[in-house]
Amino acid sequence: MDAELICRQELEDRKAMFGENHLNVADSYRKMADLYESQGRYNEAEIPYLKALEINRLLLGENHIDVANLYNKLALAYYFQGKYPEAEPLFFQALELKKHILGEKHTDLGVIYNNLAGLYYFEGQKQKAESILAKALEIFTVQLGEDHPNSVSVRQNLQQLQM
Repeated sequence: MDAELICRQELEDRKAMFGENHLNVADSYRKMADLYESQGRYNEAEIPYLKALEINRLLLGENHIDVANLYNKLALAYYFQGKYPEAEPLFFQALELKKHILGEKHTDLGVIYNNLAGLYYFEGQKQKAESILAKALEIFTVQLGEDHPNSVSVRQNLQQLQM
């Protein structure tokens, strides 16, 4: 049985068991969207991410880490489709929530800064991309060390932008 069929079956089973607005149903939507994203089917990932986000916001409220994670995932789905105007505010929502929940220097922020820098780079906003990458590099270096793969990768990205 293929992964998509398994995800669809799980979603239908959970809807039948719990109703449409349940965290287990939201989790099934997220899994389906993650599967689509892993296959490069970003446009198909959009709707299940939106449904998972809607349920999580309804049941957990706006200030929850799962909501922040879904903002980032949805932003990435838009980003990989080249829908930068849709992705940018979602990255910022994820950043603000994670700052509030996890603090200013958590590595999750470094990941989102790196994603946002990529968006600015592809929009042709090189200076903005550099500024955001510098924030990501600072977080990764302080929290993970200079030799951590995240630090190395962001440092290389920053060096390429500065050429």
